[in-house]
Amino acid sequence: MKRQIGQQTLLFENRPYVIGSAGIVSKSESEGPLAESFDRIEPDDTFGQDSFEKAERTLYLETIRLACQKSGLQPKKLSALLGGDLLNQLITSNYAARELGVPYLGLYGACSTMSESLLLGSVLVDAGFRSPVACVACSHFSTAERQYRYPLEMGTTAPPTAQRTVTGAGCVLLADRADSDSRYSHIRISSATIGTVIDLGINDIANMGAAMAPAACDTIQKHLKDMNRKSSDYDRIVTGDLGTLGSELLCKLCSQNGISLSNVHMDCGASIYSPEQGYNCGGSGCGCSAVVLTGHLLPQLESGALKRILFLATGALMSPTSCQQGESIPGIAHAVVLEHAEGGEA
Repeated sequence: MKRQIGQQTLLFENRPYVIGSAGIVSKSESEGPLAESFDRIEPDDTFGQDSFEKAERTLYLETIRLACQKSGLQPKKLSALLGGDLLNQLITSNYAARELGVPYLGLYGACSTMSESLLLGSVLVDAGFRSPVACVACSHFSTAERQYRYPLEMGTTAPPTAQRTVTGAGCVLLADRADSDSRYSHIRISSATIGTVIDLGINDIANMGAAMAPAACDTIQKHLKDMNRKSSDYDRIVTGDLGTLGSELLCKLCSQNGISLSNVHMDCGASIYSPEQGYNCGGSGCGCSAVVLTGHLLPQLESGALKRILFLATGALMSPTSCQQGESIPGIAHAVVLEHAEGGEA
């Protein structure tokens, strides 16, 4: 079996299994349309800690432990942890990994981290190097706001193009087989497309959807070409956190390249909050796509309500320093194909 198609797409001969998942969110996410899909809702966004940074670490750890618990797996039995967050030097992931004491690869893809972790985790499992592995992404509204924008105490008004960083974490467990203790046994990852960095000169930190949409379009276009497929070959093409504005731009860009997303596109950022909540263009943060995947999409794949999805988390590769220096915002999008497999066959 050929393992690579084109320059960017990987085929997984052994098609790693998704054996479990968990997603934990806080109060604002529980007030949106997907509230019933989350495994746990914590009304206190401090998670019992004395700082928001420690709260995010607790959120990260508890999500991994919950995913393992629901799949009958001890966290210490994980052969690898692949994860990331939005804070400087990955302090949430690094300190959580210190406590778990399992082999660890820290990843930074901004809000594309969930699909990046699934892609690399699938490579490890498919090649027989590691199993089971945990793929994790986490974000917190209060930590991200004061790192990337303004202190919350200033009460700054968000512009219409802005999105709210989701307070949430999602963990997906991958393995080379599913057994009776596994939460899932009918979801497999069959391929993945590594994204390239695309930058069209957007430098507005309150308009990340516009910065990321070109990268999402590029990855979708290259994936479909590499796989010789059409958008209609997927039940859903899911982007991470373009929000409502970025989603509109993506659909226009894809249409200009002969790709129609009108009947299949879903954006996690545009789906997680309701318009009545007043969060402008929707949700953002690497926890956004992670909790929508674990709570809303994976159960539908397991049941067969969805047969095949292209999960395409999107990231704005900026930092406070680059923004303060007037740099534009590069975008990235990595994609993984998740499929329902009857009888364990994809």
